[in-house]
Amino acid sequence: DDNRAGCYGPERNKWLGPLSDNATPDYLTGEYPGDYGWDTAGLAADPTTFAAYREAELIHARWAMLGTLGCLTPELLAKYAGVQFGEPVWFKAGAQIFSEGGLDYL
Repeated sequence: DDNRAGCYGPERNKWLGPLSDNATPDYLTGEYPGDYGWDTAGLAADPTTFAAYREAELIHARWAMLGTLGCLTPELLAKYAGVQFGEPVWFKAGAQIFSEGGLDYL
């Protein structure tokens, strides 16, 4: 597909644009999403380690999506469905730990 030509393969967009032609490591071939030819720490040099990092990133992304859902659901339920919570706004709920009595979990 022509829409993906700038994202994958040797002619993909790179982190320094046209200046990064000789600066891209050999192991970054453009076969994975987000490969802009930049790996100063060498994290993708070993394929086994790189596969483990990719898997960990997917797991962390899924937890982040669940966290977002957990932040938004109480606030939306309180605003539109009339459900009562102690404090539906996530950052205000977290700030209660700094109040006079702290949080009472029981």
